[in-house]
Amino acid sequence: MLIPFDEMPDYARIWVYQANKNLSETEVDFIQQHLENQVNQWAAHGAALVGAIQVLHNRFVVVAVDEMQNQASGCSIDASTRWLKDLGADMNIDFFDRSVAFVQDNEIKTVEMLKIKTLVAEGILTPETLIFNNLVPNMGEFKNAWQVSAINSWVKRYFQTVTA
Repeated sequence: MLIPFDEMPDYARIWVYQANKNLSETEVDFIQQHLENQVNQWAAHGAALVGAIQVLHNRFVVVAVDEMQNQASGCSIDASTRWLKDLGADMNIDFFDRSVAFVQDNEIKTVEMLKIKTLVAEGILTPETLIFNNLVPNMGEFKNAWQVSAINSWVKRYFQTVTA
């Protein structure tokens, strides 16, 4: 059962998927509608799941489930992953991009993990740079810690090596 994303409780489990490119408004609208239809039919062992979907910043797809209603099973989680794999194959988009997303000049940029140290050394990534933490496990942490300054994220270790 689909509910509005902003009505998901803080304890709701989430998964953040990052596209490998900025999405057009047409792509965002299509993805949002397609995944809303999927979430509306989402079930675990025949029991309807209460879920939500949101495409944010033309780059991220967030899937949420309220497990106090019904627990998501391995199969239902696999199904949600399959939605994005299939949609990505159809649209030529990789929703499983593992690069680090950050904000620079009001635009979302990405960098491969291996290049972070170089961007820090060049001053492109600073302690104040907003980093997206796509590993947040629930809505509460998503609201409070999805976008954090680099110095307050796992990236902080790179600033210590540059200044040392």
